Amino acid sequence: MAESLITQIADTADILKRFLGERHPVCALVLGSGLNFYADTLEDRSVLPYKDVPHMKVSTAVGHKGQFVLGKVPRTEVWVICMQGRLHGYEGVTAQDVALPVWALHEAGIDTLVTTNAAGALNPAFKVGSFCAMTDHINMTGRNPVAHTEANQIAERFVPMLDAYDPHLRALLLDVAAAEQVDVNEGVYLGLLGPSFETPAEIRVFSQWADTVAMSVVEEVIAARHVGMRVVGLSLVSNMGCGIEGASPNSDEVMDVAETVKPAFKALMDGFIVRIAEAPVAE
Repeated sequence: MAESLITQIADTADILKRFLGERHPVCALVLGSGLNFYADTLEDRSVLPYKDVPHMKVSTAVGHKGQFVLGKVPRTEVWVICMQGRLHGYEGVTAQDVALPVWALHEAGIDTLVTTNAAGALNPAFKVGSFCAMTDHINMTGRNPVAHTEANQIAERFVPMLDAYDPHLRALLLDVAAAEQVDVNEGVYLGLLGPSFETPAEIRVFSQWADTVAMSVVEEVIAARHVGMRVVGLSLVSNMGCGIEGASPNSDEVMDVAETVKPAFKALMDGFIVRIAEAPVAE
């Protein structure tokens, strides 16, 4: 018989607490497609593969290494724990599998989640290679990690989602983007289950609702808000949505675009994580 969700979270959190030791990350950073490289730039790195963590599923998506990486922002004493690769519903895992590391990171003492991904632009004004800070989301996955018999034992089942993406932290992110001259827009993100890309008809509908679209993030954010974590969401605009400007997205394009923005993403994340440490925002 499978262990209860509460037990799974506790077991995973215990491993993470031992991994962290006396080091106290200012946030957890989920690195999306093409952005895993960032964890390799940290100093004093320690690595914990997902396969060594009880109950954690292993990432199968291309470019997702599937490990926790703990390290310091270079030339600082600011610690961050990265998920170098995430789980997606399209990999055949449950919504609770996707949420498990988020719940466990919170139980291990981390109160801020920064989640990143590669997304298609629904807003025709967005440029490929730019970024979009999420102001809100639309969950079109058909799933919710809190829809579980044990959800109320973790935290209150009925999760308020007003300002799910913390406006104060987003303002800090935009300040850093301006200082580093990184092109960051703001917009609503729409999350789908995948793994097929959207049809042109779907893109026409979705473009009336949101600014970006992809196949991750929303379940992590719901889980984080369920336990009261502060959240920031950032998308790399890796392609235009299918049919916009004749676009027909593919996974190779996503990785190619991510390669071009490495310096900008590193500067943005380094500066932002330090700002979180210098100016924590109270609930």
